[in-house]
Amino acid sequence: MSEPLVPPQPSYEELLVENARLRADLIQALAEIGELKARLGMTSKNSSKPPSSDGLTKPAPKSLRGKAKRGPGRPKGQVGFTLSPVDDPDHEQTYEPLACCGCGAGLDGATVVGMERRQVFDLPPLRLEVTEHRLISRACSCGVITKAQAPAGVNAPVQYGSRLAGVGVYLFHGQFLSKSRTCQALSDLFGAKIAASTLVSWVKRIAAQITSKVILWGSETRCSALTCALRVLSGHG
Repeated sequence: MSEPLVPPQPSYEELLVENARLRADLIQALAEIGELKARLGMTSKNSSKPPSSDGLTKPAPKSLRGKAKRGPGRPKGQVGFTLSPVDDPDHEQTYEPLACCGCGAGLDGATVVGMERRQVFDLPPLRLEVTEHRLISRACSCGVITKAQAPAGVNAPVQYGSRLAGVGVYLFHGQFLSKSRTCQALSDLFGAKIAASTLVSWVKRIAAQITSKVILWGSETRCSALTCALRVLSGHG
């Protein structure tokens, strides 16, 4: 039986050449790996690449707002308001249990042993109300016909009232809405189709009446000019 062939052992010089070749290949491989790592780390922030090339790896946006100095909750010194129930609500609705939750028997005529009150504070349905003022004319025996005097502010066959005018002036001057947005708000809230010229006439009406009211009320209650305007238009002045 023949013995297996043993490859000849490389010489010392051949080992030196092989070692030099392997070292060169390693240096080249390390350089390529370093270049690939650098490419993977390049973004639009640290290179000339466009932001669209960042893909899903783009960093999360950082807020420019600084850290708030005050803590959560109501600022110190600010007055708080708590909604409390009232003793005399405008409307009352009573609800009865239909059947016993234990045996299912009817509860008509059963003894009342308690009542839980829950109050909801809300606005009434927002719609315009129309009040017709009828000015009666009567003939005197002397032959003269006399017509009743209209209430103050009722000057035309059809017009908007002072409360709606007060809301319009408040939205326009108090909440700084434009004329068009004020008219749109009155239309959306109350169904009132208001022209910009009508809003301007309300403001002029206030300007003609408010000076003396500001002096009077400002000395007594320190109310603002806007509050005085609303009082004038709503008929409380």
